[in-house]
Amino acid sequence: MFSLEGKVALVTGGSRGLGRADALALARAGADVIITDILLESDQPDSAEKYGPLAQLMKRRGVVYTEQTAEEITKLNRRSAVYKMDVTDREQIREVMAAVKDRFGHIDILVNNAAALDHVASIENQSDELWERDLKINLTGAYNCSKAVWPYMKEQQWGRIINMASVAGTLGGFGQASYSSTKAAVIGLTKSLALEGARYDITVNAIVPGIIGTEAWKSGNPKMNERMIARTAFRKPGEPDDIAHAIVFLATEEANYISGIELNVSGGIELFTF
Repeated sequence: MFSLEGKVALVTGGSRGLGRADALALARAGADVIITDILLESDQPDSAEKYGPLAQLMKRRGVVYTEQTAEEITKLNRRSAVYKMDVTDREQIREVMAAVKDRFGHIDILVNNAAALDHVASIENQSDELWERDLKINLTGAYNCSKAVWPYMKEQQWGRIINMASVAGTLGGFGQASYSSTKAAVIGLTKSLALEGARYDITVNAIVPGIIGTEAWKSGNPKMNERMIARTAFRKPGEPDDIAHAIVFLATEEANYISGIELNVSGGIELFTF
């Protein structure tokens, strides 16, 4: 059960955190895995400057594992490849998808993980520029990648698309108007694509992570992190693998009658906790 032998998966935003964990878990389940990201270890030191403060921080700290993750996957006797890809660049996405199809033969699983989450400000101080950026990355990015892979999945009459939402999208987030709005919209996109994909045996689902102990979360305000942990029923953050295991399940044949759901992997943060 839960084998992905013979499947080819593509994970966006796979340089670290959830994307890296997703890629490794899919490989351990038997899939060949392609990793895309805007950041690669072999990039020039100033390559992150145009991508925002969080990308710059992760690059400066050396928290970029895109190529390393692909190497780890090959050690699992799975095929892997890395492509530098910006989910807001439609032409680049089409080129990458075509290259993957040509090299690997098919694309069976798409994990839309790439996102921006470094825009935090009350509504009167929200940056209009960053609002637009978050729409382009978090929502339109998932749309762009899903649209590009759709013809391949439709042709083969099988596919799995898994979108990364957030409890910020289901519960709201103070100072997170752009992030919360885009993640809520990802759930709407998920349900619409699930309806369209059903006739082609393409399932589309959303994961709704809670507080997960990624590198980005650990770099946040410690006092705020403690407050968020106190909201969870488990009183602790989740691990990236908690998300990755849910994604693997939704990608398998065992989940073939599940589509259009928003699966909370959140430690009960949405419950009435006291």
